[in-house]
Amino acid sequence: MKKRNLLYTLPVVAIVLLSTACGQQGPLPTDVKPAVITEPVAHDSDDPAIWVNKTDPAKSLVIGTDKDADGALYVFDLNGKIVQDKVVHNLKRPNNVDLAYGLMLNGKPTDIAVASERMTHKLRIFSVPDMKPVDNGGIEIFVGETGPEYRDLMGISIYTAKDGKMYAIAGRKNGPKTGGYLWQYLLEDDGTGHVKATLVRKFGEYSGKKEIESIAVDNELGYIYYSDEQFGVRQYYADPSKGNKQLALFGTTGFKVDHEGISIYKLTDSTGYILVSDQGANRFQLFSREGTKANPFEHKLLEIVPVAARESDGSDVVNVPLNDTFKHGLFVVMSTDRTFHYYRWEDIAGKALKLKD
Repeated sequence: MKKRNLLYTLPVVAIVLLSTACGQQGPLPTDVKPAVITEPVAHDSDDPAIWVNKTDPAKSLVIGTDKDADGALYVFDLNGKIVQDKVVHNLKRPNNVDLAYGLMLNGKPTDIAVASERMTHKLRIFSVPDMKPVDNGGIEIFVGETGPEYRDLMGISIYTAKDGKMYAIAGRKNGPKTGGYLWQYLLEDDGTGHVKATLVRKFGEYSGKKEIESIAVDNELGYIYYSDEQFGVRQYYADPSKGNKQLALFGTTGFKVDHEGISIYKLTDSTGYILVSDQGANRFQLFSREGTKANPFEHKLLEIVPVAARESDGSDVVNVPLNDTFKHGLFVVMSTDRTFHYYRWEDIAGKALKLKD
């Protein structure tokens, strides 16, 4: 899955690349160990999203999907403990989840969690942190599609434009190859304090090799990235008015089996790292967020970081100091043992990057 994060400046940490050049890497280091492993979900963990409590970052939460016909959205604290009174049960195979801040509902800015409910073909939307439904029971999408698995929701990511408009970008198990695999919806108040979704465009090329699940949005730069599994990572404009031309295709070699979760760690408003799960190898490949001087859409492979999480589908990252454990940011990764792993950003960066206080 996927992910965008709030942009914060961290003056206490400067991060620069090691001198190792792409294609000339030495032996990979040992797996990075998590600082925290969550309590397990009931069935099948899949995708996390991090909600930053702006008034008290130590009370931030992690929301993760339990992908099953008897599924749920689990809510965890920063110690990995399940916050039982916030868990949303009785969801029909919730696949991915994403978060956004400040959607206007009933005239009030409301943080929301948006999950893709695969078996009902609906977006499920909940206010955060109380996890109350604000979707009138769910919003049907991919309406009118009749192809095999063309309505089976998988990926979801939220784009918040500079003008404040908020959009959901949804993927599915199967779709057309020549454009239109992803559908983008404008999210608004329906007049009753609930969310409505209006289709604004269909876009996105597809290799046909497997599926498209992980979607990530870079709000500041205005880009959408998604993993075309077993093929590569594709980049498009997030603003529907800028058209549907593919801007980049990268990560086409060096992946073992599937390209999966995408997370974006932001150093400044324009620099940072795109982390892509190399699922079959239990590692993340780090690409440059900003591209090159010659081509802003050329995302070079910088380093590879092996992690203890197994076969990760989804991930999320923030660069916010949260507590004494996560002083420089938090990277959350799904693992196939029904848990989510919490990594200190400096532990991830320390394997592939050099930190200087």
